[in-house]
Amino acid sequence: QVQLVESGGGLVQAGDSLRLSCAASGRTFTTYAMCWFRQAPGKEREFVAAIRWSGGTTYYADSVKGRFTISRDNAKNTVYLQMNSLKAEDTAVYYCAVQWYYSGSLQGVFDYNYWGQGTQVTVSS
Repeated sequence: QVQLVESGGGLVQAGDSLRLSCAASGRTFTTYAMCWFRQAPGKEREFVAAIRWSGGTTYYADSVKGRFTISRDNAKNTVYLQMNSLKAEDTAVYYCAVQWYYSGSLQGVFDYNYWGQGTQVTVSS
């Protein structure tokens, strides 16, 4: 079992920055990758960014490339999402998730084994 706790969400204005954190506990030694997804009201959950735990290779959705940065602290079992130049369309609940073993993809909801409870990010225009 893995427990994930997200933090760092809030209400900001367009153009501002936020940093989300996701701390993992429990069975973390088999982590292959961690990621961030988001879900806006009335929309499906969508991929935002992922990072391979070993090596740190990162992947981003086109909509956030150049504005968001995913990173990890292996010692703390924590993944971060630095969000800059926020836009109103970034408003959503942001979820982190962990993939134990590589499923062949890092961008699908069903590729991940455990999910956090989510943290709300609201960007006012």
